[in-house]
This record gives sequence, C-alpha cells and structure tokens, in this order.
Amino acid sequence: MTIQILKGNIVHAPSAGELKILENGFIVSDGGKIAGLFDVLPEKYAGAPVVDYGDALIMPSFADMHMHAPQYPMLGMGMDLPLLEWLNTYTFNTESAFADKDFARETYRALAREMIACGTTRVCAFSSLHREATLILMEEFEKAGLTGFVGKVNMDRNSGDVLTETTEESMRETLAWLDQARFDHIKPVLTPRFTPTCTNELMAFLGKLAAERNLPVQSHLSENTSEIAWVRELHPDCARYWESYAKYGLFNSRTVMAHCVHSDETERKAMRDNGVWVAHCPDSNVNLISGTAPVRKMMNEGVKVVLGSDIAGGAQLAMNRVVAAAIRASKIKRIETNWTDDFLTVAEAFYLGTTAAGAFFGATGGFATGDKLHAIVVDDADLPAPVRKLTVKERFERAIYLMTKADIAAVYSDGRRVK
Repeated sequence: MTIQILKGNIVHAPSAGELKILENGFIVSDGGKIAGLFDVLPEKYAGAPVVDYGDALIMPSFADMHMHAPQYPMLGMGMDLPLLEWLNTYTFNTESAFADKDFARETYRALAREMIACGTTRVCAFSSLHREATLILMEEFEKAGLTGFVGKVNMDRNSGDVLTETTEESMRETLAWLDQARFDHIKPVLTPRFTPTCTNELMAFLGKLAAERNLPVQSHLSENTSEIAWVRELHPDCARYWESYAKYGLFNSRTVMAHCVHSDETERKAMRDNGVWVAHCPDSNVNLISGTAPVRKMMNEGVKVVLGSDIAGGAQLAMNRVVAAAIRASKIKRIETNWTDDFLTVAEAFYLGTTAAGAFFGATGGFATGDKLHAIVVDDADLPAPVRKLTVKERFERAIYLMTKADIAAVYSDGRRVK
C-alpha cells in the first residue's frame, strides 16, 4: 500500500459537537494511515496520483457498535412486540437456522456487502451460538473489507428449546472458536448474550477467559424494565443489573454494553468509573418499546457513548439513519424531561457514529494524522434540488438524513478502497 490522495469537501468531527470542514481539500494517506489534511497539496506529494471527487463530500465512515448478524433475515419483523416476547417469538427461531453453514454463508455474505455499501467499515457484532457460523461471519466480514469484532454468543439457559447449549458445550465451543479465529481485520469478542441466558458457571468462565486472553466483551444492560426485574430475581445479591457482570470481571474498559435505557445514576457512575462503553441503539429502543436512553446525561457525566443499529430490533442497517434516529430520540428525551436535557445536534450524533466509536479501535479523532483511513465519499447530486446553493455544512446535514447507499460513491476501510 502506497500513498493515496483524495480530493473533495472534507467533513469530520474530531470531538463531540465540533465539525471541521475543509472545502476542496486533500486527505493524504501513506500505507493506509492518514498523513494529513491540506488545503494546498505539499510539494513532496506533487508526483503522487490524486483521486479527485470533485464537489463530493468526504467524511469518516460509520461504526456499528451493536448488531445481531443472524437477525438480518428478520429485519423489519415483529415490531409490535416488546423485547422478551419478541425474542421468544422471532429471534431464537431465526438464529437457530444458522446451524446450516450454507445458509449462514449466503446470509452473511449479503450482510457484509450491504454494510460496506451503506458506508459502515467498523463493527462490533453478535453472531449466533454456532461456532462454524461465527467463523463464516468473520470470514465474510474480512472479505468484504470490514474491520472490528465478532462474538460467538454464549447462552446456556432461558432460551427455549431451539437455541441453547449446555454449559460444558458453550465453554468447549468457545475455546475451539478462539483457536480457529485467525483473521487480519476481524477479531474475537466474548459475548454472553445477557445475564438471564447465562448461568453463573458460564459467566465465571467467560470472565476468567477475558482476563487470561485480554479479550473484549459485549453484552446487554438495562434495556427493558421486565429484563431488569428478571435479573434481580436471578441475582438477588446484585443491587443493580451491572453488578451481575462486574462480579465475574466482565465490566471494564474493554466492555461494550448495549442499550442502558434504564440505567440510573448509580449504574451510569459505575459505567463511567469502569470505562465501559455504551452502545446506544435508538431505533431498536423505540421499536421494542424499551424506552429512551438518557444519552445527554451519560455524555455530561463522562460515560463513553457510541451507536449501534441493533438489527433486527433496529430496522435500519444504514448507520446514517441510526445517527438521525439518535437525534430524534434525544428530542423525545428533551420532551420527557420537560426540556431540561439538551438534544443531540447533527454534529454530536455524527461524532457518536464515527469518531467516538473509532476510539474503541484505537483511533484518536476524526481524520486525525496517524489513524487508519476510514472514509466514505458522498455524491449528493441526486438528492432533492434546493432553492439556493447550499453550504458544505448544510449539504452534510442533509446527507446524514437523506443519503442512501446509491449516494455513496466510494468507501475506504483501514486504508483500503472497498467500494
């Protein structure tokens, strides 16, 4: 990989609420890493080829920090049901189909290609409990050009007859999967589905494994009030849901917890103090009637917040639509709090869907020098014609709300052009 130079209207969010725009600028990468942003190309790059995208927007690509890959076939289904009923009616039956390796291959190949087409290049994904299907998912993500983490789901209780494993089987299959998961850009993440579907023995095993192998962890936290009550019954020694993970060493700076809709001040403080990442999934939280997460409070209190599609609880795979959903959810929360909680601006929500998540993978902010190049090129020429010439900032905001995969002209992941 050599020097790449892209030219266009560069838009990125180095920090929350900060939007930087460089019109008709250049972004230079060397060996896949960003070497700098320039309004005039330095002389040392004079002989290097330039990919000129004209008046198009060049912005960081998206990160989906919580998704259930095997739920892709049921996207848009069961949206009239609350969480626990939805799981038992649709989800577990759908995920059980991934025992079929051919079906898994076909589904995951289509999913991976669609994610890239929609401008997502980083991911933190749940697979199913099936080891072979999980390896197939990792392989298809790798082939498509995604980077990030995939987890074989662990669940040895309370998941019905069609989708469960014994404790011993879950442990054995997890170790075998880790031994076989050898990919350059897609790495393993330990994935206890959520506290109600994992026995104490299994949770203790996963906590020990995470510590011994320095593995990240992903799960769910305080999504639904019925779920919280259930956890309280299963773990009467835990005053809060988060403690059911913490007591097994599964609640730290390498943990991504999805939802946290009903996390109170004590739980939010525990997340902040332990460096836990919250994957806010606004579309899913509304669809499954879970509630509206206090994202502004979390951000003000220093909790690390990122965004997730949570397909198929969420019905939007394209992360620009999730960014827009996060803005709408924050406005609902503002109404719910009698206008005391500020809503998310477009710049802030875009930051959560790009830069904030990039930090989980070691990036430093926006198109920062030294970071790997993760970018999309948006040609907004086919969006509705405005009555006047728009500023680049206005075009960016409109693209967040309106762009589809057809408007994404190019995608760069980890320095590689993948679309």
